[in-house]
Amino acid sequence: MAHTRVKICGITRPDDAAAAAAAGVDAIGLVFYPPSPRAVDIEAAKAIIATLPPFVTATGLFLDAERDRIESVLAAVPLGLLQFHGHEDASFCRSFDRPYIKAVGMADGADPSELARGWPDAGGLLADSHRPGEAGGTGTTFAWDRLTGDRDYRLILAGGLDPDNVCSAVRAVHPDAVDASSGVEQSPGRKDVARIQRFIEEVRRGDRNET
Repeated sequence: MAHTRVKICGITRPDDAAAAAAAGVDAIGLVFYPPSPRAVDIEAAKAIIATLPPFVTATGLFLDAERDRIESVLAAVPLGLLQFHGHEDASFCRSFDRPYIKAVGMADGADPSELARGWPDAGGLLADSHRPGEAGGTGTTFAWDRLTGDRDYRLILAGGLDPDNVCSAVRAVHPDAVDASSGVEQSPGRKDVARIQRFIEEVRRGDRNET
């Protein structure tokens, strides 16, 4: 049986991180992009990560951040994975000696297979519903049929996923992982524990291909 990995992004509170970990997530996402309503600073990020058990990966999200900014975060925050959402090329992404994933916007008819060639050493291509170079977190979906069929890259499906649609998404696309933020929230940055739990339950139902 498939085992789709789960990341909950936009965590801003330690209690939400602990609840997500208890529910069975594989990773959480911390947003280091100040314009986002889910942005965290270094001290908040450290407090959040301190709640995580072993083997839950703390991911740091950046969008066209200056190198000095990223390095200052890495010097203070024990991130296991980087996530780039802007126009960062592969040489920039890999230069921080951390595993990374690259988010790509699926608006405007983008071809994910073609995009994946631009970041051949990425741990995964995160397909979101935003336009290329935007931050994501729009809460909207896109046509999943663009991601079906054979792939030569690891796919992380994002974009408007919630407990009501993620089972169908997993069955239709068979992604390596799924990523949710607004779909499991009470309000921007404040997660809903019951929605996180149900989201993971629905991912597992999709893995079992249950109706």
